[in-house]
Amino acid sequence: MTQKIPYWHVDAFAAQPFGGNQAAVMVLDAWLPDDVLVKIGGENLFAETAFVVRDATGEADWELRWCTPTYEIALCGHATLASGHVLLTRDAEGQALDRVTFRTRKSGVLEVARVGDAYELALPAIATEVDTRENQAEAIRLLGAEPLEVYRSGLGYNVYLYEDEAAVRGLSPDIRGLEKLGKDQFIVTAPGENTDIVSRVFVPGGGVDEDSVTGSAHAVLTPYWAKRLGRDSFTAHQASTRGGDLTLRLDGDKAWLGGPCVTVVEGSFYL
Repeated sequence: MTQKIPYWHVDAFAAQPFGGNQAAVMVLDAWLPDDVLVKIGGENLFAETAFVVRDATGEADWELRWCTPTYEIALCGHATLASGHVLLTRDAEGQALDRVTFRTRKSGVLEVARVGDAYELALPAIATEVDTRENQAEAIRLLGAEPLEVYRSGLGYNVYLYEDEAAVRGLSPDIRGLEKLGKDQFIVTAPGENTDIVSRVFVPGGGVDEDSVTGSAHAVLTPYWAKRLGRDSFTAHQASTRGGDLTLRLDGDKAWLGGPCVTVVEGSFYL
């Protein structure tokens, strides 16, 4: 018998269609086999597909997992924001719910809260340390321009600081070369012109040559720039083709990412 799965296509960190980052959100009655989840991610061909199942442990409202077109990942911000948008709307039944929580397998309990007409997403703040240019020599060569400073976390996030927004926008990386370096994120950033900071994010080893708006990268950039700017809240723009604007706020060990979402498609996925 064909299984009919509720399906939403959401543009996250966007106030209107065709902006921000696309995510599929699928509400399951129970978990499908791992390989099927990845195949669905490949069928959808978004950077991430989010899958949610009611959490039976009482630790959170829902369980949440994410798949790229090629594998399951440990953390995704924009698809979590999209999931919160869907569930806060779907479960409202005529009343506006304020928050929803998600139990994840590798990133703890995440929360999405309604803030006016938009949302805030709490992710674990990811710290970075200064890395050497020797360690990053090949990545720097492939990015195509020498950064001012280089940082790295043990979780596969690499941060390259450039002088200004023009330098970030002007990069033309060797994507196929970066792909050979593994599934790391390559995050380039600088002070922004119309926002406090600007960034671009490349994850070709994970099947995403350049991401549109990357929540997990901003979980890295929030503590990084909070320290550099000397304040805990600021604005950000990810300068991809689609582009997206975020508010960022550091609160202890949490990075709060804010922005709107818009539903583009609602329907059913047949399996």
